[in-house]
Amino acid sequence: MRKILDRIITAGVPLMLVSVTASSGSVPRGAGAMMAVTADGTSVGTIGGGRVEFEAQKKALEMLAEGKGGSHAYILAKNDVEDLGMICGGDVTVYFQLIAPDAIEPFKCLREALELGEDAWLVRAREGGEFTSVGVWRGGKLRFAPELDAEKVRPLLASGAVLTDEFYVEPISLAGVTYVFGGGHVARELVPVLEHVGFRCIVFEDRPDFATRELFPTAFGLVLGDFSAIGERIRIGPRDNVVIMTRGHGFDYEVIAHALATPAAYIGCIGSRRKIAATKARLFAEKGYTEEDFARVHTPIGLDIGAETPAEIAISVAAEMIRFRAERVGESR
Repeated sequence: MRKILDRIITAGVPLMLVSVTASSGSVPRGAGAMMAVTADGTSVGTIGGGRVEFEAQKKALEMLAEGKGGSHAYILAKNDVEDLGMICGGDVTVYFQLIAPDAIEPFKCLREALELGEDAWLVRAREGGEFTSVGVWRGGKLRFAPELDAEKVRPLLASGAVLTDEFYVEPISLAGVTYVFGGGHVARELVPVLEHVGFRCIVFEDRPDFATRELFPTAFGLVLGDFSAIGERIRIGPRDNVVIMTRGHGFDYEVIAHALATPAAYIGCIGSRRKIAATKARLFAEKGYTEEDFARVHTPIGLDIGAETPAEIAISVAAEMIRFRAERVGESR
């Protein structure tokens, strides 16, 4: 999303913002997928690749040449979807919105929210199926579109994209970070993968040499602190994720003990089943936690794909977190 917003802000020429507003069946990506297409044929972002994206790029260029936007539906036949590795068809509705260079202030606001880690939604009014006004919900209010009824928009602020007769509302930046405790080999592989798929990572370490920009150039933040005094440095909220991969199960114990006392959305811990069992028993004996409490901990962390190397483990962890995020979005719709 950062790259799309950056292209809109810096293009200096009209471009087409292409958005999937609805989908059904087996399609590559659902509502909320976006890409920006410029008149030279280049694009940033994706609505899933394959036939739909190819046709949508052509349509975007046609509409750019005509200087107009609009909605278009694509029906994927079985053969079309097989090209994407799927087995049945689906329908995709795509909206093409012309963005002029003098209409980029809402997108600057969204980009700033992303950078600051603030909640922000792109709000587009609809009339007769066409997008009209563009606004941004940020900081508890609707900006750039004073003619819109904010009280009608407020109930639509879910985790996923929402389409109604009057509005299309999609989250661009949802506050919440992924705290990665431990800066070892797996963490160094994991953080860039998570950042690439939209998780904002803060690495928490107690060793100065393991919490550096050289090791974690893409991390949203770095925190140097004591694992036994986490609360002195950070506050874990209900939208935050906790990934525990310290250098020893004693430190894992400290982090899990703290994380279970927070409303963290996701808690995952690396380690063998034997070490986790020992940590669990200690938590029960010393902290009074129960089976119900410990059920919040995903451990051993990651999907079971036979991962062995740090890079493979990172992929398995990222996959589990993507699935967890998708399930939460689905529940909120």
